Amino acid sequence: MALNIISNYAANVAHRNLTASDEMATRSLSKLSSGTRVVSARDDAASMAIGARLNATTQALKTATVNVGQANSMLQIADGGMATIDDVLVRMKTLAVQASSGNLSDTERGFLNDEFTELRDEIDRIASSTNFNGIQLLGNGGDVAINFDDLASGASGASLVPAAGFDGFAITDNNYWATDANAGGVTDNSFQVSINEGTAGQVIMTVSATIDGAVDRTQSIDVTDYASGGTTAIGAGENATLNFDELGLTFTVNTNFSETVTYVEAGTAGSQDFGSDASFGAAGVNSTLNTVNMAADNGQQLATSIEFQVGGGNTANDRLSINLTSVDSEALGSGGTGQESLEDLGANAISTAAGAQNAVEVVTRAIDDLQRARAAVGTSQNRLDFAGQNLASTQENTESARSTLLDLDVAAEMTAFTSKQILVQSGVAMLAQANQMPQNLLRLLQ
Repeated sequence: MALNIISNYAANVAHRNLTASDEMATRSLSKLSSGTRVVSARDDAASMAIGARLNATTQALKTATVNVGQANSMLQIADGGMATIDDVLVRMKTLAVQASSGNLSDTERGFLNDEFTELRDEIDRIASSTNFNGIQLLGNGGDVAINFDDLASGASGASLVPAAGFDGFAITDNNYWATDANAGGVTDNSFQVSINEGTAGQVIMTVSATIDGAVDRTQSIDVTDYASGGTTAIGAGENATLNFDELGLTFTVNTNFSETVTYVEAGTAGSQDFGSDASFGAAGVNSTLNTVNMAADNGQQLATSIEFQVGGGNTANDRLSINLTSVDSEALGSGGTGQESLEDLGANAISTAAGAQNAVEVVTRAIDDLQRARAAVGTSQNRLDFAGQNLASTQENTESARSTLLDLDVAAEMTAFTSKQILVQSGVAMLAQANQMPQNLLRLLQ
């Protein structure tokens, strides 16, 4: 080979090999730092595609495992509620058996009947209130709503309209308004609103609560400052909230409420009070229609079945359907065939010996109905346990398959990296030597 000073072939060769060695060392370093064999698609496109699907499956199975755990928790809540209802039924049967005996007078049976009917109501309360995240488990959810269905006919709070200042109403103590000591339900519960002149120019808003047809509580607040020009007057487009905490009610009022207070304040000896004046001011409403009735609100209904996602796919096999059975007084005792239920026993369930003897049979069927429902829940829990075990096994094996495809053999890669480091160091040394070779030609020019 000719000796020249224009081209340094040896240096070019050394540089090319050094570049290749450095690139291989860099790739090896990226694998070691990431812990994966496939850093990019060029490392192994097929393994990367399969590994991505396996990773998605693994994450989905982890979420499905969480679903199984929550499903088991839901059913455990249902089982706990049914366990309490079972205790109640046992007590009810004890009362029925005791009332069946001829050594008791009607007076003593009356005492027993009071407890019997109260316990039946407690079964309904438990069935209604047992839920998981708002999902009913033992029966339909019960609630109380404000009834304005009859506004068009001039009843049920027809004067409590935005024109008079009332925008909305809310129940904050549902337990209070759900109180029901008779067979009338919550529809004989109501509240009445009045706004009256007080002493020394005051304006007082009073709300009276009626429970089971009788006035139960009354609360008043001073609303004088809400009058037009007052310190808490409500501007156009604004709202304020009046809280009657003792009654479990709140009122949302608008700017017309300030006008209402001003109108009442301008009256003489209560001549313009809201709640007594038949034609109330500029609002043009009959202010005597200021009583609002309550209505039963069924709330959340008990679903016939609930589907739990226990797999990572979108097939029927990835979902598990569990049937729920109502265990309230309407269902218990019927035997599923329309026989007399606990509810059908009525208000005088065990007030007579004959009625008590019949109640013994009904309560016995109710216990059997409850146990069937509880057994179904237990069966579903066991099935969920096996589903969870299968998910754990599948997740383990899926992660193992993904690991085989993508995880790095650190020992082997470290050996390869060491070799590539040596090549890089050798390449640097040889490139330095190649760059020194043209210096030897200078001696020929001396």
